[in-house]
Amino acid sequence: MPVVVWAIASGQLRLAFLLFLAAAISDGVDGFLAKRFGMKTELGAYLDPLADKVLIVSIYVTLGITAVIPLWIVILVVSRDFMIVGAIILSWVVDRPVKIRPHMISKVNTGVQIVYPCLLLASHGYSFNAEPVLTLVMALVAVLTLLSIGLYLAEWVRHMNSAESGH
Repeated sequence: MPVVVWAIASGQLRLAFLLFLAAAISDGVDGFLAKRFGMKTELGAYLDPLADKVLIVSIYVTLGITAVIPLWIVILVVSRDFMIVGAIILSWVVDRPVKIRPHMISKVNTGVQIVYPCLLLASHGYSFNAEPVLTLVMALVAVLTLLSIGLYLAEWVRHMNSAESGH
């Protein structure tokens, strides 16, 4: 990701697109192989979502700073990840650890959050007009991110309340 960030910051969007696409594909292939061949590990279960968050947060923040995407979408996407991590940490601090399992909406959300910058980088790097697809995918990112926040928040509140009442 540092090379992708550098490529975007230096205006080399074609290179950024190719590297980001390679990172996204390798992440997908890694997940597929782990599931398909029973190669899941506890460490991988922690590292994979962490890698996804680093990939997504890095790309959105960089695209926001360079004014390629609107800041509101950056804030929405990054805030979701900070909220999830913050909720997990808070649950540990109050000795009520929560195990977060990704919902289908969140998995689709992650996919769309990766597709959007890929399309953006491709359209800017190869100088083609991807509207109205870009606007549609950005709206989809916003809606799915909000739905994902709501699902995780409801699950976390339910867990914290049930732990509090001793159930």
